Amino acid sequence: MEITYINRTNENIDSWKPLFRKIAASAENVLQLPDDYEISVTFVRSVTIHRINRDYRGIDRPTDVISFAARDGLDAMVAEEEKDLGDIFINIDYARRQAKEYGHSYRREIGFLFTHGLLHCLGYDHMTPEDEKEMNRLQDQILDPLVKRK
Repeated sequence: MEITYINRTNENIDSWKPLFRKIAASAENVLQLPDDYEISVTFVRSVTIHRINRDYRGIDRPTDVISFAARDGLDAMVAEEEKDLGDIFINIDYARRQAKEYGHSYRREIGFLFTHGLLHCLGYDHMTPEDEKEMNRLQDQILDPLVKRK
């Protein structure tokens, strides 16, 4: 999977690139995906993601991660040929806070947010209890071997 990185923060994001490549490879293995997909990930702060959430989702508050799946709304044949999965926006402010709140590392939280966003871009969701259970199972299966919870 080709990952494009965009940094709209003052944080050095180079340390996340090897982890994201490992997560992408794990997702390809777990989900039996081809390795020629593309995705972009943008690191932002709360102010920026708040604006994105308000303008594109109609929710007037910041959040931890937002995904825009490129294949949403495409018919099955076109979606199958589409290599661009979409865009993930990760809020580093929320990631730091949630890592402390959940009692795990900042690395685990950043990895979780990328994995969560990637699954959304692949068409997974958590709107029903069954879908949430499946998405949680996949997140754990993809991420747990790479970054432990505690």
